[in-house]
Amino acid sequence: MTTPTHHAPGEPDGDAARKPHGRAGRNLPAAIGSAVVLLALIATSLYFWKPGFIIVVMAAVAVAVWEMEQGFKAKGIDLPREPLQVGGMVMVLVAYLWGAPALVTATAVSALVTMLWLLRRGVDGYVRDATAAVFTLIYLPFLASFVALMLSEGGRPGWVDDPHLDFGVLGVITFILVTVASDTGGYVAGVLFGKHPMAPVISPKKSWEGFVGSLVACVAAGWVTVDLMLEGDWWVGVVLGLIVVVMATLGDLCESVIKRDLGIKDMSQIIPGHGGIMDRLDSLLATIAPTWLLLHYLVF
Repeated sequence: MTTPTHHAPGEPDGDAARKPHGRAGRNLPAAIGSAVVLLALIATSLYFWKPGFIIVVMAAVAVAVWEMEQGFKAKGIDLPREPLQVGGMVMVLVAYLWGAPALVTATAVSALVTMLWLLRRGVDGYVRDATAAVFTLIYLPFLASFVALMLSEGGRPGWVDDPHLDFGVLGVITFILVTVASDTGGYVAGVLFGKHPMAPVISPKKSWEGFVGSLVACVAAGWVTVDLMLEGDWWVGVVLGLIVVVMATLGDLCESVIKRDLGIKDMSQIIPGHGGIMDRLDSLLATIAPTWLLLHYLVF
């Protein structure tokens, strides 16, 4: 694993700083290849063995915590990696096995254990490191655990005869497709038409034209997936699309702010063409909780 790459305060962060790859801002062959491998792993585990997908999520949480630890070091913050990784993986697992109440309990226990773990370092920097640790616990494993809550949903739509496809699997697929539609629609529209920056100080390559592209793609994907795949009301799909496009955009901007504050371009370079796990999870982490809430009460 590699450590994060740093930039001067005025430089574009992440892919925006990579000039050799043109306006797209990334190495497209490497990015496409990595995306295909990741999607194949996700699709295979979802269809054939749901616990395998939970293992993938737990591994992603562990790597993301490591990335946050490396990034925070740029500001002199020393995250207690071990309790955060173990507690984060436990949170994902109990959410899948026993639901939301177990997740809340595991989150509280993990936060307490992490703060107790930090007592071994003494007084100096305790508040700083404990605050960063609890922030990381909520931002990464707590939000990621909503994927496990989604996957644990039972029952099937009327059109499904395959025992491998229940509301849990189809809900996760819906969540991924709608969020990817936001990223893809924004990326394509931004590259082709982007002229008016949305937040030039935070993310120079994000434009209002790209946001419109995300909006159109998200609403269309939400409508189709909820109406046809989940057999929910069409308007729920439209609402889902509107929620996802807002939350995905905010999630992307928040992660850009974190990287700029830490003075790094990418959280790591472990995914060719994409950067680190956190560089891919920003939108997904921001959208999963409201997606689960909406589908749980209005569709499943």
